[in-house]
Amino acid sequence: MKNIVILISGRGSNMQAVVEAAVPNADIRAVLSNNENAAGLAWAASRGIATAALNHRNFPDRESFDRAMMELIDRHQPDLVVLAGFMRILTPAFCAHYEGRLINIHPSLLPAFTGLHTHERALAAGCRVAGCTVHFVTPELDCGPVIAQGVVPILDGDTADDIAARVLKVEHQLLPQAVADFAAGRLKIDGNRVLNSRAADSEAQFLA
Repeated sequence: MKNIVILISGRGSNMQAVVEAAVPNADIRAVLSNNENAAGLAWAASRGIATAALNHRNFPDRESFDRAMMELIDRHQPDLVVLAGFMRILTPAFCAHYEGRLINIHPSLLPAFTGLHTHERALAAGCRVAGCTVHFVTPELDCGPVIAQGVVPILDGDTADDIAARVLKVEHQLLPQAVADFAAGRLKIDGNRVLNSRAADSEAQFLA
């Protein structure tokens, strides 16, 4: 059984997707946030999952917040930490502490459109497809080794909200599957390479 800790900042819809997937061999030990009012905390607590929040504004700098968050996470002895809409840039020390066991879901086809406002930027660039990426986290923002990606079309007349809604449906498939692959021992990282024994069979599953 793999212990999983999930970090959120808001409603946590990707966290909910992971929880509702009831991933075999995965024990969701805690849902944590930097926002005491994150709606996802109440949702997780209603399902008997331990929750806690640390307001980053109560800390003098990013480093001290990350140290406190690491202490909170480590109480649950995680095998995997999942960033599911955790809207914080992490320090190198945090990334190093969870190296090889820290994953994130990002709403673009990395390496395109790191950071924020991904769908607006895709529209401005004239892209015909959009998507999402699950990746291992490294100190360089949104640049860690890619675990899996899902693709959706950008249709004529689409707004950023239209794309976001379409991509979110794929996120809700991709992230639980990545957690399942990790829990089953199918997902490994070797330097900058991700090894996933299921990847060849699932590559087309999330094309929409």
